[in-house]
This record gives sequence, C-alpha cells and structure tokens, in this order.
Amino acid sequence: MGPPPRLAFHMRGGARPQPNSLDPVMKTFTATPSDIQHDWYVVDAENMVLGRLAAQVAKIIRGKHKPTFTPHMDTGDNVIVINAAKVAVTGKKREQKEYFRHTGYMGHELFTPFAKMIEKHPERVIEKAVYGMLPKTALGRQSLRRKLRVFANDKHSHAAQQPKVLDLNKKSEK
Repeated sequence: MGPPPRLAFHMRGGARPQPNSLDPVMKTFTATPSDIQHDWYVVDAENMVLGRLAAQVAKIIRGKHKPTFTPHMDTGDNVIVINAAKVAVTGKKREQKEYFRHTGYMGHELFTPFAKMIEKHPERVIEKAVYGMLPKTALGRQSLRRKLRVFANDKHSHAAQQPKVLDLNKKSEK
C-alpha cells in the first residue's frame, strides 16, 4: 500500500471543488437585541449541593440553556435563589472550606471559614460560587453579575417580575 491519493484541490494550482446545489447551506446564528428575551426564575436552594446548584444557576444566567445562545451577548435569564442558608455541602467542606480575602497590604490575607460565612452571610456563599463560574470579562462583570439575586430565607422582593419556579432537583426516571 502506498500513501493515500492526494486530492486535486490540495495541490498547488489545483481546482477547488464547487458547492453542490443539493447541499444544505449552514449559517451561524448570532443573536441581536431584538431576538433576546430575559425571563425570571426562582430556585429553592434547600438541601441542594452548593457546587451543582451554582453550575446550573450560572448556566441559566449565561443563557447556555437557550438555542439562541451567543457568547458575546447577554442572552441569559435572571435567577432568584431562596433558602440560601439551607444549602448543603458534601464531604468535610463545612469544617474545612475557607473563603479568601486580601486587604491589599503585604501578609494581610484573611480567611473566613464556611461555617461562619453561612451563619452570618448565607447569600455570599452562593454568590461567590456562581460568580466564580461566570466569565471574567466585561460581560461577566457588568451585566451577568446583576442577574443573580440571593435571599437567605424563602421570602424575596421580586414578586412583581412573576418569576417561574425552576426545579433543579430533577431525578432521572428509569
């Protein structure tokens, strides 16, 4: 067996193949502001694992669940997370996980344990997890971060937006 035969259009000066009129024409869809519709969703974080919840919420905020997803546009929806104080973590994270902060001075790192953070500011736990999964670009900083609202208990102040309940605890049926 010899080398595979070379195609004519790969050779220098060779003819290029012409598109067949029967081939479907594929075009890339790019969303425009008139194509985008922003919805509101409520997610109950009670007994949900923190990382899995944050990944699903970040996907909705980014708009990756929509067929009109465009990477450089804000195609996502607004998400309201309730019962943030009742979020679950696996393993020994409740005792071992720490949140890092820096004052700006040399040697002034501050570490806050997860147990203390969930006790004092349960909203920040979910915010930090979701923000860490959003892009670190101007789009992520300026518009996507504003699409998340987190509340420690089951009361929220966004009833006027008529949010749809989103159940992320879907069990796969066998």
